[in-house]
Amino acid sequence: MGLVETGPDHPMQIATGTAHYSCLLKHLSLIFWQYPLMARIPSHELDDMAWRLLRALQLDARAPLKALAEATGLSVAATAERLKRLQDMGLVQRFSVELDASKAGYPVKAIIGITATQPGKKPLLERLRQAPEVLECHHVAGADSYLLTVVATGLADLERFIGTINGYGETRTSIVFSTPIERRGMVPPGSAKRT
Repeated sequence: MGLVETGPDHPMQIATGTAHYSCLLKHLSLIFWQYPLMARIPSHELDDMAWRLLRALQLDARAPLKALAEATGLSVAATAERLKRLQDMGLVQRFSVELDASKAGYPVKAIIGITATQPGKKPLLERLRQAPEVLECHHVAGADSYLLTVVATGLADLERFIGTINGYGETRTSIVFSTPIERRGMVPPGSAKRT
């Protein structure tokens, strides 16, 4: 959404007389109602209040508005409006839960790299989208075409899955022993460290 352009006859043009003051305020409020401020701010320019809200959401996406308001120092209504704007600008894409794979019956996790060439990439992606073992797939630069995070019920199950995709290209598999740093939330760009 672009910024509003003004010309010499536009109501937004700065007026030196006080007669135009109320007209200017009326048009300002109309413009900011139609073009929410946060919707025009790139994500790397989010203010501290927005990042406080994002930190709280990343810690607990089920947190009630009252708890989010306490975390940001805003009223419940202002917090709800900010959250809606963050969703409207596409920054908050969804609210989800994170499962413990081993407790869900998948004690084995692996990172699989696969090198695929055209025209095999499209059918490979179709196969991966249908595979319940695949948690995520990244298209990457380098020796591999894709990097997959997969889960399996055991080593035999992992070997079986790899066999289903070997026909699309050469695979390299790394079995995950442990995860010293779990997937975590984002912090403002340029942060010296995580708090």
